Amino acid sequence: MINILYAFLVVTGLGLLLGFGLAFAAKKLEVPKDPRLAQMEPIMPNANCGGCGYPGCAGYAAAVVAGEAPIGLCAPGGSELSRKMAEIMGLDSAPVSEKMVAFVHCIGSVATTNKDYRYEGMTDCNAASLLFSGDNSCKSGCLRLGSCIKVCPADAISRQEDGRIVVDPDLCIGCKKCTAVCPNGVIKMVPASATYVVACNNHESGAKVRKACSVGCIGCKICENKFPESGCKVVNFLSEIDYSSSQAQIVDAANACPQKCIVPMRGGDVEAGMNQVVAQRD
Repeated sequence: MINILYAFLVVTGLGLLLGFGLAFAAKKLEVPKDPRLAQMEPIMPNANCGGCGYPGCAGYAAAVVAGEAPIGLCAPGGSELSRKMAEIMGLDSAPVSEKMVAFVHCIGSVATTNKDYRYEGMTDCNAASLLFSGDNSCKSGCLRLGSCIKVCPADAISRQEDGRIVVDPDLCIGCKKCTAVCPNGVIKMVPASATYVVACNNHESGAKVRKACSVGCIGCKICENKFPESGCKVVNFLSEIDYSSSQAQIVDAANACPQKCIVPMRGGDVEAGMNQVVAQRD
């Protein structure tokens, strides 16, 4: 009995001694925390999306304070966060950058896109792309299996009734996770202030595009030639919008587009235009 009590007292004493030793060492070896980091951590959006290239918001804040990363890499925080971070870092001004959001550059649906075969594998775009780049005749379009939906931390991506995948620009935080997971590169970043977007990703000739999809850009150059102030320019058979231009004629160009693939960024008559094309085809 005495031996057990003695052993208990020895173990307890050693535990207390080691505990005090660790506490003393932690106090002596403690690295002082930069007060700027303490100010910065509470203002971070805590999205932890990794879009800045650092492991979470805390990692990015620490990198900025350490002088290892520039201000302005946080898409969810936007310009307001950049302004606050600049104040904490003692800078006169913060870099001004346009907020970028994701957009699915494809409005092809089951009704408008032809199929090469019937895919019955995993509900994953990357898995489907391994088999002849997917079942769509258009090998540059959206596979509509929703891999991007699974990785979106903001629930900004959804599937429409006709199978189309769309991004809500008002919910998108610009983390680029969807662009990374898309095997066909259909999802690209566009300015949040954009009014119209070319919803096609196919660079093939018009004849080939028509065989694959009835709403794909055919590179006809109507938008570019008839509406030079629309900001549209056809590059390798695909129209692109220069968002740094005035885009004064973009609405006219969208209305004149025979494929109706120049669509409003937010809402608008996207469905009406698609229905019109489908009706003409049938």
